[in-house]
Amino acid sequence: MESLKQKAKELLEAGEIKAVLGYARGTSDTRRPHVAMSALEVDKLVADQACTTNLANLLMKHEIKHLGKLAVVASRPSTLRSLLQLTAEHQVADGAILALVPAEGGVKQLGTAQAFEEHLALVPQKKTEKDQALLDRLKAMPRAERFAFWQKEFSRCMKCYACRNSCPMCYCERCTMDCNRPQWVPVPSHAVGNQEYHLVRAMHLAGRCVECGECGRACPVGIPVHLLTFFAEDSVRAQFGQGGGASATIDNALSTFRPDDKETFIR
Repeated sequence: MESLKQKAKELLEAGEIKAVLGYARGTSDTRRPHVAMSALEVDKLVADQACTTNLANLLMKHEIKHLGKLAVVASRPSTLRSLLQLTAEHQVADGAILALVPAEGGVKQLGTAQAFEEHLALVPQKKTEKDQALLDRLKAMPRAERFAFWQKEFSRCMKCYACRNSCPMCYCERCTMDCNRPQWVPVPSHAVGNQEYHLVRAMHLAGRCVECGECGRACPVGIPVHLLTFFAEDSVRAQFGQGGGASATIDNALSTFRPDDKETFIR
């Protein structure tokens, strides 16, 4: 923890960055995003197991984008995967953001997409045991039973859009869900509108999801909506051999045509 603060202060004092995006103590035992632009603000930084929020989501916010060069505390591998995917989608320039990765005995400073990739190559990408168990159970269900499961889950959706707003890949200034001329998806929270919203969102994230699970954690009624994008991501990886957050130079599988695509996904 102290090494993280020391590194952040050194970078700020040297003028290499304008701010550090990290975590500070919130209410109770929670952690909240924290922007540090001075040594005093750096002292409020914390880095522990409770730091779960994917800070890459904030990089697309107007207030953050215009601060200047940033250092981002990457407590979880999904933050680095987010940075790679945002770079691949030309939302973040390679080298524009430093990643500070808390490590045993210190902090690792990563400044390029190549460095992110090399670090992630040493970190196996895996889901939590709970998520993997439920995902396996869903995959094993007959199609009708799986559809009934999601219909029941979607019936609890309030259309608060917390899942969308917490996702680092949902950065469009105007979402399809907010369009009313024409209105693509019904606004009210009802069976058809809820189903359309979640399925459209999952398709938009297929091949782009970095599997941070933020959407599921953000849901106020506990819908495991992140499993939809996890399933879509697993399908794209199996069919096309690539997934979200793997490289800063790779194109999205579902927006790219190749003559040698297997096309086994077509039924």
